[in-house]
Amino acid sequence: MVQLIGPGGAGKSTIGVQLAERLNVGFLDLDRCLADAVGDIGEYIGRHGYDAYARANVEMYLQVGVHRHGSEVIALSSGFMTYARDIHPEYPRMWSEIERSSSTFVLLPSLNRDTRIAETVRRQIRRPFGRSSSEEEAVILGRFELYMAVRARKIETMRPVPAVVDEIVAALTTQTERSTAVREQDPL
Repeated sequence: MVQLIGPGGAGKSTIGVQLAERLNVGFLDLDRCLADAVGDIGEYIGRHGYDAYARANVEMYLQVGVHRHGSEVIALSSGFMTYARDIHPEYPRMWSEIERSSSTFVLLPSLNRDTRIAETVRRQIRRPFGRSSSEEEAVILGRFELYMAVRARKIETMRPVPAVVDEIVAALTTQTERSTAVREQDPL
């Protein structure tokens, strides 16, 4: 399973769809799965609070993850890797597995702090979340350092989507070739 993580507006869904097409596998958007289960996510957060949303999101990941066999591309929710460690009993284990996976990619508009903040704010305020530019910037500032600290390959997305997809496919191909070479050298 290829997992795309990162802040809102980084291109996880757009890139995920094209990556899945390129790999000839299915695409799953965790937020869409959750919305199918609970309705409008903004309204859900308004009624139940962000922590309830985070727990529901972790539960949804567990539900869909159990049925995956390595053949899908999944876009995780923008805050997924930023939840409090005690948000769910399984979250610390899941977080570590996601981070350690060679098929996890952190999508960021840019690795330059100011550029990525400005671009993410620009992308996010066009969405129907109802946050002002300053509110969106505050959310982004709180999350970017957390995403930069995740030990997974960082992919810059302020370029044509096919170029981003090519980079991910090349990384996956290299990883597969390395795994095959290791198995051939040490069959047991």
